[in-house]
Amino acid sequence: MKLGRRQRLFRIAQLLGEHAVSNQQVLVELLAAEGVEATQATVSRDLEELGAVKVRVPGGDTVYALPELPIQALAPEDHLRRVLGEWVVDAAWSGNLVVLRTPPGSAHVVGSALDRSAYDGVVGTVAGDDTVLVVAAEDVGAATLGRQLAAMAGLEQGGPPPTATSPAGGATGAPARSVPAHGTPTGRVPAPGAPAPGAPAPGAPTHGPTDREDGQ
Repeated sequence: MKLGRRQRLFRIAQLLGEHAVSNQQVLVELLAAEGVEATQATVSRDLEELGAVKVRVPGGDTVYALPELPIQALAPEDHLRRVLGEWVVDAAWSGNLVVLRTPPGSAHVVGSALDRSAYDGVVGTVAGDDTVLVVAAEDVGAATLGRQLAAMAGLEQGGPPPTATSPAGGATGAPARSVPAHGTPTGRVPAPGAPAPGAPAPGAPTHGPTDREDGQ
């Protein structure tokens, strides 16, 4: 049988408390023994959403366990960093919106981790199949929030993003871009009297093939 996502998460949490689950395949088999259909990819996403971690037990083996946090509790920032680093493959921002791209079927993992983290500057999220839309707070802005999340996901190097300032104060927080002189692609200004790029040379014929007569 197929369970809804919340039902499956609840049952997985129970199984982790009842059994020594050393790997994802063991969990798939435990679910199958109860008649619950789930692939290893689904189980992997569920474990991430639950915040399951590997712990060492007596004897040296490692098993999955849940932190002392209920599913609805706030996820610690290190868990958010781990989720972003594993599942976010691209980030872009505009206005007050940040768009995070994930592999197909993984967006809800990232959205849930952001919602539970209460990360500063995140008003809310909307998760689809492979895209998470993050609404940034007005006092933070999408550019700052987007750079922070991208850095946590390992998509760019460096520490905290630059603070936006006015042009008179220096950097604006956006990447500097060179502006070509006088709008020309190379920045060079044509010499006086020189034809514009692409214009015919003086004295060159201006009629095309359709202007020629066929001799009739």
